[in-house]
Amino acid sequence: MSEALNRWADQAGIGVDMGQLLEWVSEIESVVQGEQTPALLYPEVLAETLRRIGSRLGVTVDPIDAAAFGGSVGEWPAFPDSPSALTRLGERFRLLIVSNVDRRSFALSNQRLGVTFDQVITAEDVGSYKPRAPHFDALLQSLPGLGIDRSELLHVAQSLFHDHEPAKRYGLPSAWIDRRQGQDGFGATPPPSDPSIKPQWRFPSLEAFADAATGAGLKGG
Repeated sequence: MSEALNRWADQAGIGVDMGQLLEWVSEIESVVQGEQTPALLYPEVLAETLRRIGSRLGVTVDPIDAAAFGGSVGEWPAFPDSPSALTRLGERFRLLIVSNVDRRSFALSNQRLGVTFDQVITAEDVGSYKPRAPHFDALLQSLPGLGIDRSELLHVAQSLFHDHEPAKRYGLPSAWIDRRQGQDGFGATPPPSDPSIKPQWRFPSLEAFADAATGAGLKGG
């Protein structure tokens, strides 16, 4: 996302710090998702987010630039440790995805992960965006067909706002992949509405989580 934003900012002559741009994305994107659900697919959400950032800066965003940013998800690289970590996890566990993007965007991202998931639930499938309930309702409804009991679920995610807060509401244990350790702010995700939210486990990377989950097992804290 940073690279896509950088291209637009450079072309438009925008001299705004990338950290600030990402914070605006997190703020505006969640508003757009709430306003437009279920009408807009994720590329359209991103395009509208960029238009509103431009408006905030007094810059008109060219429709071509908005569409390019909206379609950039397939260009976003996977975190270097994710493919191997997911492969290792998939050898021991069932992998279920609840994604805030559309089917096409997820398929493009998944090409970089190289993993076959047991279940994929996208925002397009449920007509809503996390942290709202439909993703988690659909997940729980799918479990009997997969032969999985709710008690076997562990929700693993980065965003406290999009994932760990709703996981807590549903009584699901969760592991936080906190890739921003040592950095200020929350990057391209909003801060949690509940500042006291505390997942059961916290890891600096998916690789570290996979080490714990496939090794001696998860321990509290």
